[in-house]
Amino acid sequence: MMVNSCLLCGVGGQGTVLASKLIAFAAMEKGKRIRTAETIGMAQRGGCVVSHVRIGDEIFSPMIPLKGADILIAFEPAEAVRCLPYLKDGGTVVVNQKAVRPVTASLADSGYDGKEMIAHLKGLPIRLIVVDGDAICQKCGSPRVLNVALLAAAAKSGALAMTAEELKYAIQKRLPEKFHQINFAAIEAVEIETERNPIV
Repeated sequence: MMVNSCLLCGVGGQGTVLASKLIAFAAMEKGKRIRTAETIGMAQRGGCVVSHVRIGDEIFSPMIPLKGADILIAFEPAEAVRCLPYLKDGGTVVVNQKAVRPVTASLADSGYDGKEMIAHLKGLPIRLIVVDGDAICQKCGSPRVLNVALLAAAAKSGALAMTAEELKYAIQKRLPEKFHQINFAAIEAVEIETERNPIV
C-alpha cells in the first residue's frame, strides 16, 4: 500500500503539532496505520517546529526521508523554503502567505516580509497553494484557526489523506466543544475562497 507523507512546519505557537494530531486522528479513524514525530526545538521562544506524519501499511520510520513528502504544509514562507528538501519532485506545498519575523530578523531590521520566499516558491516545479491566513483568521475573529485553515486547504487539494468532512469530525472529537464552531467557520471560509479561486 502507498505511504502518504505530510510534513508540517512553522514556528512555536502556530498550532503545528495540533494540526499533525488532527491528521493522525482522521487516519486512525479510517483504520490506517500512522506514525508521527516532531522536532520542536525552541518552539516556545518562536523557534521552528516540524511535524512528520506518515500514513500507510509499510512505514519503517516516523521520519520522512528527503524527497519523501507528498505534501508540505507551511505556516510561514521561510519555513516552507527551508523544508523544501523533504518534498517529492512535483509535490504539493500549502503555505500561509504571512511571514513571521524571527527575533534575529527584528534585531537586524532585515525587512523580511515573506514576499521573496513566496516568489521563490512560485518559480519552482511544484504545485503551490498560497493561503491568506490573515484574512481567514480575521473573518473568524481569531488567529488560532490558522492551523485548521491550512489543513482545510490541504484537504481541498486532494494531496492530503484527509477530506474536509474528516477534518470536521477530528475537530469534534479532539477539541473542546467551545472551539468547534470557530474552526468549522475557518473550513467554510477556505471552501468559499477555493470556489472563487479553484485549487488546480
